[in-house]
Amino acid sequence: MKKLIALACLGFAVSVSAPVFAGAQQDKMKGCNKEAKAGALKGDERKAFMSKCLKKDYVLKGESSAKPETAAPQQDRMKSCNVDAKAKELKGDERKAFMKTCLKG
Repeated sequence: MKKLIALACLGFAVSVSAPVFAGAQQDKMKGCNKEAKAGALKGDERKAFMSKCLKKDYVLKGESSAKPETAAPQQDRMKSCNVDAKAKELKGDERKAFMKTCLKG
């Protein structure tokens, strides 16, 4: 009886938490379905497209794959600060303090 109750509780927990984890994948599936319908794909052609579309690196039409414009300058600043810290041979707390001031601009 205890096993049955434990199994029921586990089943409930999984069914309640599943939608939380499936959000992004479900959204991707909806987008892929929309593209497949727009392209009037059927049969093996649709199956091949869906397989390709659901992969991580595929970007849906209408979605931007570009990073926000603010990310590039920060990344560039981080790279140049790292180069400067390495050239000055800074380590530990000195490097940490230098990076903090350098990244502020």
